[in-house]
Amino acid sequence: MGASIGTSAQAQSIPAPLVECGGSWSSFVGKMKDLAIAQGHDAGTVDAFFASASQDSRTLSADRGQGFFTKTFIDFSRSLISQGRIDNGVANMRKYASTFDRIEQTYGVSRGVLTAFWAFETDYGAFQGDFNTLNSLMTLSHDCRRPGLFQPQVLAALELYEHGDFDPRGTTGAWAGEIGMVQMLPRDIIESGVDGDGDGHVLLKTSAPDALMSGAHMLSNLGWRAGEPWLEEVTVPAEMDWSKSGVERSFSKPEWEAMGVQARDGSLADLPGSLILPQGRKGPAFMAYPNFQVYFHWNQSYTYVLTAAYFATRLEGGPVYNAGNPEPGLDQNGMKALQQKLQAKGYDVGKIDGILGAGTRAAVQAEQARLGLPADAWPTAGLLNRL
Repeated sequence: MGASIGTSAQAQSIPAPLVECGGSWSSFVGKMKDLAIAQGHDAGTVDAFFASASQDSRTLSADRGQGFFTKTFIDFSRSLISQGRIDNGVANMRKYASTFDRIEQTYGVSRGVLTAFWAFETDYGAFQGDFNTLNSLMTLSHDCRRPGLFQPQVLAALELYEHGDFDPRGTTGAWAGEIGMVQMLPRDIIESGVDGDGDGHVLLKTSAPDALMSGAHMLSNLGWRAGEPWLEEVTVPAEMDWSKSGVERSFSKPEWEAMGVQARDGSLADLPGSLILPQGRKGPAFMAYPNFQVYFHWNQSYTYVLTAAYFATRLEGGPVYNAGNPEPGLDQNGMKALQQKLQAKGYDVGKIDGILGAGTRAAVQAEQARLGLPADAWPTAGLLNRL
C-alpha cells in the first residue's frame, strides 16, 4: 500500500527470476508467453493477454526515482492527517458499516485500520494510479533490477484475466502494479481477494466492499491477530532506561508499568509491547503491540507505518497525540555525516542517504548507550559532535 512506496511483495526477499531478464522486448514477451503456456494456460488466452504488452518508460522513471521519508513523524503525520480526511473516513465507516461489521466478525481487523490504509493509499478511492498495470508489471519483469519480484505478478494478472477480473489494456493502478482502492498486487488479489459485494467478481477498483474485505483478508494472512489492539499512546517518566525502547524489543505490561510507562487513556493492554519514541524521549510516545509488526509486511517505512497506525486510532475516536518538546533532529546533510561516522565505527547503516532507517536507529541507540547518553535512538547534533 501507499502510493507504491512499499507493498507486501516488496517487503519480502526477492526470489530468482522465472525467465531471463533483459534482451529484446519481443524476445522477452515470447519467453513469458512460453512460461505461461508451460504452466498450463491456454495458448489463445495467453496470446490475447500479452497482445498489447509494451514497455513503459514512465514506470522505470518512477522505480528509479522513489522518494524516501525525510520528514519527522510529527511533520509527516500532520501533513497527511487533516480534519477533512478524518471526516471523510468517519463518513465512509458509517456508509460501509455492514461491510466493516463482517470484516471484524470474520477477520478481527478493526475498521479504523482498513480505513486509514484506504485514506493514505488512494484517498478513499479517488486516486488509484494511471499506469497500465500489465505494462508496468512487464516492464519491471524485463528490467534486471528486481525481475523475480514482478514476473510472478504477471502470471497472477493472467489468472485474474481468465477470471474476467483484469483487462490487459484497461486495468490501471500504481507504477509497481498495485491495483484498486487499497492497492494490492495481482498475486495478493489471487491469494486474498474476496467478493465482498456478491457479484461473482473481485473488483478492487470499483467495489469498496471487495477492496475492504480483500484488504482485511490479506492482513489476516499476514498474521493479524484478531481483535487485538495495534498501537496506543503512552506517557513515559522523565528518566528510565531508554535502551529498552524500539520495535526490536518488547516487554510485558507489568514490566512496562514497573518502568513508569503508562497508557495516556485507560491502561496498557495485557500484551507484549514495544515502546516507540519516533523523535526521542521528549517527543510523542506509543506502545506498539504484536499487530503493529504486520504493518511492516505492507510497507517498510517506519514513519509511514507509525502514521498509518496512529491515524487508525484517530478514526476510532482516539486523541491527538501529545507532541511533547523533542530535541531538534539533524537535517539530511547532518544525517549523512552521522551515518558516515557510524559506518566508520563498523555499524551497518545501509546506504549513506540521510534517512533515519532501522539500521541507523539501531546504531544511534548503541552509540548513545556507549557514550552514556540517553539511548532513545533519536540522533541529535550533540551525538554527532560527540562522535
